[in-house]
Amino acid sequence: MSASAAANRDLPSIYHKAGSLRAERRWALWSAYISLIFAAIIMLAPPVYMLMTSLKTSAEIADQLNSTPWWVYSPTLENYAALIGNEMFRGFFWNSVKVTVLVVAVTMVISVLAAFALGRMRFWGSQALATGVFLTYLIPDTLLFIPLYQIVGSLGLLNSAWGLVLVYPTLTVPFCTWIMIGYFASIPKELDEAALIDGANWMQMLWKIFIPVALPGIIAATIFAFTVSWAAFVYPTAFITTPEEMPMTIGVVSQLIRGDTFAWGQLMAGALLAALPPVIVYAFLMDYYIAGLTAGATKG
Repeated sequence: MSASAAANRDLPSIYHKAGSLRAERRWALWSAYISLIFAAIIMLAPPVYMLMTSLKTSAEIADQLNSTPWWVYSPTLENYAALIGNEMFRGFFWNSVKVTVLVVAVTMVISVLAAFALGRMRFWGSQALATGVFLTYLIPDTLLFIPLYQIVGSLGLLNSAWGLVLVYPTLTVPFCTWIMIGYFASIPKELDEAALIDGANWMQMLWKIFIPVALPGIIAATIFAFTVSWAAFVYPTAFITTPEEMPMTIGVVSQLIRGDTFAWGQLMAGALLAALPPVIVYAFLMDYYIAGLTAGATKG
């Protein structure tokens, strides 16, 4: 009887704790939603503003008294049509495609081989070398482009897309290698031992075992290399001077700004078109990208 009475006395405290937990959970959810909405507004404001401006005519953009930044009274696609119909703009696009495809291919070949060697073929100094590879990524490109300018100039590759193919891997290879090292290190060592017992060499192990298993990590590294090489701005600004070799990141800006005259509608349209390929890539491959980064962050 006394035990039953004690249990009944404990029930209000249990209900009180459960109620407080529900209140805390509700408050945490509201705080998370408010923070996410606030962050979304901040992040989406620039592209929405760009979209609104790209849909306006030059007259509406110039009319500061009767127009608003966040609304289009007379929407038009003439800015997009002018850019797409411009042969020079199409040249910017194909220059970006050419450079990006070559850089991604070079980056992935170097990164996969280097990460496999540093992550699975243990040798003296491999850990220090792996850390050094990542530390090189932390050096900002604003410090590197001056010595790289001299190197590219000595090779006769200034004002050439091949010069960009040479220097972009300095941005992509270190981080992609670091991602792949973490992913290769997370694969069980039993796979190595079983393959060696079956008589496979290191290249066969890499091609037939590790690349299929590490495919999410490879996709994540590929997306990163694609984004960096497509959106690079400092290097092409320093190394490219003629429109025939310019990628989109600097071609749109250099050709649509004439002294004090800014073609705002076409500038915004060109910026959105330049940002479209990375958006499409992330929209379809975001799950692989997250899986590759999270899997590479753990070992065992």
